[in-house]
Amino acid sequence: MRSSLRRSLAMMLVACPLLSTAAGGEVEVLHFWTSGGEAGAVAKLKATLRNDGHTWKDFVIAGGGGGQAMVLLKSRVLSGNPPTAAQIKGASIPEWARTGTLSSIEGVAAAEKWDRLLPKIVSDTMKHKGVYVAAPLNVHRVNWLWVNASALRKANARFPATWEEFFAVADAMKKAGIAPIAYGGQSWLDLGAFESVALGVGGPDFYRKAFMELDPSALNSPQMEKTLETYRRIKSYIGRNAVGGDWVRGTSMLIKGEAGMQLMGDWAKAEIQAAGMKPGIDVLCGATPGSANAFTFNIDSFAMFQVSGENRAAQNDLARAVMSKDFQETFNLAKGSIPVRMDVKMDKFDECAQRSSQDFSKSAKRGALLPSLAHGMAQPSQTVAAIWDVISQFWNQDRMTAAEAMAKLTQAAKAHAAAPPK
Repeated sequence: MRSSLRRSLAMMLVACPLLSTAAGGEVEVLHFWTSGGEAGAVAKLKATLRNDGHTWKDFVIAGGGGGQAMVLLKSRVLSGNPPTAAQIKGASIPEWARTGTLSSIEGVAAAEKWDRLLPKIVSDTMKHKGVYVAAPLNVHRVNWLWVNASALRKANARFPATWEEFFAVADAMKKAGIAPIAYGGQSWLDLGAFESVALGVGGPDFYRKAFMELDPSALNSPQMEKTLETYRRIKSYIGRNAVGGDWVRGTSMLIKGEAGMQLMGDWAKAEIQAAGMKPGIDVLCGATPGSANAFTFNIDSFAMFQVSGENRAAQNDLARAVMSKDFQETFNLAKGSIPVRMDVKMDKFDECAQRSSQDFSKSAKRGALLPSLAHGMAQPSQTVAAIWDVISQFWNQDRMTAAEAMAKLTQAAKAHAAAPPK
């Protein structure tokens, strides 16, 4: 009996360290996906982490990101109680990294060979000083034009490839009694449409100099003047019933054929599919005029905050799961975006997603993958806000000339380019 008891105690002592090592951690994630297919995809991610032995805790901000989410996040971080990860993207990642509160996931990235799976401009966006501190979930294409196929037939027109063709199609739709362009009343749409016009008018090099480098010569160039004039010309083709409200209302008008075209990222596809329409067939898709050889992107990502113990292991498992082929496929099928990994098969995706993925790969090879200014990928939030304000003024104030707008853009860029990083 005694020898048996000793053996049992010895086995328990040996087993205890193993049990404690295998104990799961808690994964608390700040995100904004609470409805529809997005919530279903996140549920799959939760299940994966739970299968790894971890506990998932939502830190959800209703109504999306915005200032409220960042205020709450900062409060948590300053109090020494950060979440495991937060939905942060683009230029905000290095801003957070400079505070010293982000955690390296370089070990996971190296083991999983992320540098081989991601275009360099994307991997660089996820790094601070060459070290991964965030994991990308998807890619949204911003320079996307949607055209109602029925409206195009009624106008006896073809999908436009240039801005002059775009306005010719708009004229034909107007004659056919169709509002040419659906346009929401949200000011971020102004900047999104403006950057797509700039890309089509000036090309990738101009876009890079103007919005990524804030080069005064680009902001005050003939190309910028033409961009502003082309952008303002769009306004005359927006019907009274095709403006106002949010982008979802505009997409609804597009779906119903009440409006013929919409300048909108591929998140519009979720609304198109929800209405029982087929992207690429009922509602046609293509690059915005003049931008077929480039790709402006908006990427959702999880920035990782400093945690310890079992939670650190859970954080690594989260990063690994987010970049897995399985999750990349499931999440992006639900989101309307495309996988950020370039080795995911696109068989299950619709025609527009497949075309977007092909363009993503081609643009990566030719160096024409460009971070979206409007969506905080190209510049810090303060810089985006300053440029945003100028473009909104130009859109809403017909008396403002292109020259005045260029001067204001140059002034805004100069002020923020000179400001020290926070």
